[in-house]
Amino acid sequence: MSPSSPRLEDLAPGQAVPELAMAVTRERIAAYAEASGDRNPLHLDDAFARSVGFPGLIAHGMLTMGHLATCLTRWAGDPGALRRLRVQFRAPVLAGETIVAGGTVREVDPVERRVVLDVWVRLEREGRTEHPIRRGEAELRLP
Repeated sequence: MSPSSPRLEDLAPGQAVPELAMAVTRERIAAYAEASGDRNPLHLDDAFARSVGFPGLIAHGMLTMGHLATCLTRWAGDPGALRRLRVQFRAPVLAGETIVAGGTVREVDPVERRVVLDVWVRLEREGRTEHPIRRGEAELRLP
């Protein structure tokens, strides 16, 4: 637990989790493909991605979700605090975009030392906000 980690006693419904931004670069997508073993051409081949209707490479959904998990565990100060993460993937993330992860406290259970969050990932595209992940839910246990 880091000195800036939240104390369960100080949390209340509606409080925001600090947002975390990440640039989704071609290099990051390629590194994720290598690490995960998911070498689908949608993630690695511009021509293929365009041939199936995308404007270019798209990031792995799990790369986007992993960024959300990083946001939550940094906030908690402990990677082991994250017990459950459930999301809906709603839109692709394109190479060159910047995603922003965040959330809000929905429920605090002091007996179980548990906090439930509403979580999301957003990006700005063509002047409007889109949510590649929305209606997500995370459960963390805090010391």
